[in-house]
Amino acid sequence: MEHSGNDRVALVTGGSGGIGKAIVERLAADGMAVGVHYAGNQARADALVEQIVAGGGRAIAVGGDVADEQAMAAAFDTVEAAFGGVDVVVNTAGIMILSPIATLDLQDLDRMHRTNIRGTFVVSQQAARRVRQGGAIINFSTSVTRTQLPNYGAYVASKSAVEGITLILARELRGRDITVNAVAPGPTATPLFLDGKDEATITQLAKVPPMERLGQPEDIAQTVSALAGPDRWINGQVIFVNGGLA
Repeated sequence: MEHSGNDRVALVTGGSGGIGKAIVERLAADGMAVGVHYAGNQARADALVEQIVAGGGRAIAVGGDVADEQAMAAAFDTVEAAFGGVDVVVNTAGIMILSPIATLDLQDLDRMHRTNIRGTFVVSQQAARRVRQGGAIINFSTSVTRTQLPNYGAYVASKSAVEGITLILARELRGRDITVNAVAPGPTATPLFLDGKDEATITQLAKVPPMERLGQPEDIAQTVSALAGPDRWINGQVIFVNGGLA
């Protein structure tokens, strides 16, 4: 049975802050029940759940390390028990450590790859086993796979792997009416992006895309909403959401 409209259920990893929070809010506004996943900040996830429930929506918080298959199986179990199943999985969880390749601490490489590659693989694996007919799986890459900025080598390596996992899974789920795509944002005005940058730097970065502004978390959430809805035809693609940056 295909689940559409107000009986769709989503799980959003990294859903308690930044782009993930905007996605949770948008999917809840679309009428979906939402599992708000957090890795470390339960208070922030709980506050977001309270906000959604107070507004008449349905949401629960679920914790765990995305790279831990038992923790993620438990998170999926919890969402399924609360709402009856899972139709949409949005995997925004990831970490970014910037450094020239020549000087990167290899422990940082391992940390990034554990969360970004293994984490995406674990979540995608659970999603492939559990998402119901008519569902959608949405992973997160980055526009830097195209812009190829210095210092992003290890991060882009991890996100290029995410794209590979995503595009192959789309083909592996043939016949199940489940779409699998990746969203690749450009510079987006989140606390993570803005932190440590002065006003002049932010202004300069904002002028780089032809739209001459930074992306907003809501811009990314709008694209995810379209990919997550019941009317899906985009499949096996990387969608660059960056105002024409590259």
